[in-house]
Amino acid sequence: MTTGARVLIAPDSFKGTADAAAVARALGTGWAAVRPDDDLVLMPMADGGEGTLDAFALAVPGATRMPATVTGPDGRRAPASWLLLPDGTGVVELACTSGITLLETLRPLDAHTEGFGQAVAAALRHGVDRLYLALGGSSSTDGGVGALTALGGRFLDGDGRQVLPGGRGLADIVTADLSGLPPLPARGALILSDVTNPLLGPAGAAAVFGPQKGADAAEIVALDARLGRLAGLLGADPATPGAGAAGGTAFGLLAWGARLAPGAAAVGQALGLPAAVRGASVVITGEGRFDSQSAAGKVPSLLAGLAAEAGVRALLVAGAIEPGALTAHPGWFAAAVSLTDLAGGTAAAMADPLTWLETAGSRLAGDR
Repeated sequence: MTTGARVLIAPDSFKGTADAAAVARALGTGWAAVRPDDDLVLMPMADGGEGTLDAFALAVPGATRMPATVTGPDGRRAPASWLLLPDGTGVVELACTSGITLLETLRPLDAHTEGFGQAVAAALRHGVDRLYLALGGSSSTDGGVGALTALGGRFLDGDGRQVLPGGRGLADIVTADLSGLPPLPARGALILSDVTNPLLGPAGAAAVFGPQKGADAAEIVALDARLGRLAGLLGADPATPGAGAAGGTAFGLLAWGARLAPGAAAVGQALGLPAAVRGASVVITGEGRFDSQSAAGKVPSLLAGLAAEAGVRALLVAGAIEPGALTAHPGWFAAAVSLTDLAGGTAAAMADPLTWLETAGSRLAGDR
């Protein structure tokens, strides 16, 4: 590669250690230390989970954060925001309104998505004509009932009373009335998610994601049955790939009329990623762990595909690389660096990820 080449740096966040913007900056710093004349383009990415709002805010000129105070997943009031794009689109992220990081203690049966629905309602009141609904980082398994309730839905028990919030209340729903929901905005609502799990069963919301939210074996069985009860009351297909995202919130949003889209691809399209890849000489992407699931619509797989189409060299940086994950996709990346390998262990890599990301950037630039 010749001096002065354009390098596109488009990583996802390294969850739990560094957000996507910080990852991109650190990789860029490391690369520039070796190749200072290159033109670095930083485009932090997201797949619909935590950091999606930040990715849009950094990449879209004129994007405006709109403050909103919402009811957090544990019932406490929490400061949040949604993003207004210049074209009239509203971006609402579940992680910053009803996410697991907002909890002091995990609440597998009682955490809910009311705050997410409140932020969506705020965007609608503002007059957005399209919604991007970023799911990921969820704290709850409530099938989206909390969000739908905040939007005007009614979920009643046999005595006509509103059921308790969270997965616990799903057991008591007898009537689900969505007639009070507002109409979708003129250009629709797009659910951004990086998972393809259905709502129910061994690959469903409770079984796969419940343990991350503190659910034990008995609670997982109960939550799956309660989600099944909800599925019998709403007009969406629980088998839809992705319906299980965010504890079934995607299923609830489908019942409202929203559409599902692969999160990374939708975010990338909105940010102009395909054109950015075509204009680059090399692209660098990454995520916290590159493994067998990375092929299922994650940011690195998206970048690898776009780079291959454009004939551009693709490089990967990951906190850890699962054995065999790279060989399962030969040709995706011309080079790959693991922070765990650089640091000599997982603990060391996670203790100072930005330093090791700079080292990774320098290592890749030096290999040019």
